[in-house]
Amino acid sequence: MKLCGFRISNYHNKVRLVLLEKGIAHEEDDACKPSQEAAFLERSVLGKVPFLEVDGAVLTESDVICEYLEDAHPQRPLLPKEPLARAKVRELNRCIELHLELVARRLYKEAFFGGKVSDETKREVEHALEKGVRALARLARFEPYLAGSTLSLADCAAYVHLPIVSMASRAIYGRDLLEPIAPLKDYLRMLGERECFARVNRDRRDATAAMQR
Repeated sequence: MKLCGFRISNYHNKVRLVLLEKGIAHEEDDACKPSQEAAFLERSVLGKVPFLEVDGAVLTESDVICEYLEDAHPQRPLLPKEPLARAKVRELNRCIELHLELVARRLYKEAFFGGKVSDETKREVEHALEKGVRALARLARFEPYLAGSTLSLADCAAYVHLPIVSMASRAIYGRDLLEPIAPLKDYLRMLGERECFARVNRDRRDATAAMQR
């Protein structure tokens, strides 16, 4: 089994957290960047990362990969057994990725890469993010994990995505739009103290520093 991607990618790091937390033996190609070249499209149908090579097949889309890992390696589960509880974890994932990270991504060009985003886009994103924040505040339990008393796939998503949303909103609006969720900072700090989460974050920082040299 080989995870292909790069360690600056939040979606790559989400899958990496699942692999590490579940103790799944794997290789990693961490120098794999998105590409539309024909040879790369043979490995990843949309030219995206991350993707997982397993048993002669390739899996794309981080959520699909994470659910495969949960099904194929049920030890150290990151989804509850009870169907409704499993659905609530998936609901949190969708909220974080569809209504926060992917919305904030429209700001990244200006927030992180020196480009410009129109004022209209900024207004649209601000409104959409405020809706997403209200939704996450209602869904999250912080008991102490996002979905309850045990670590889940939702925590892996939250740890890699939410800090980027905070950074982007501070860069564009001068305020952290996630700040109204009062328990969030302590929760993310708690996750960061777990061995696997600390390792992924350390590797992300090292990869970012290497890219900037």
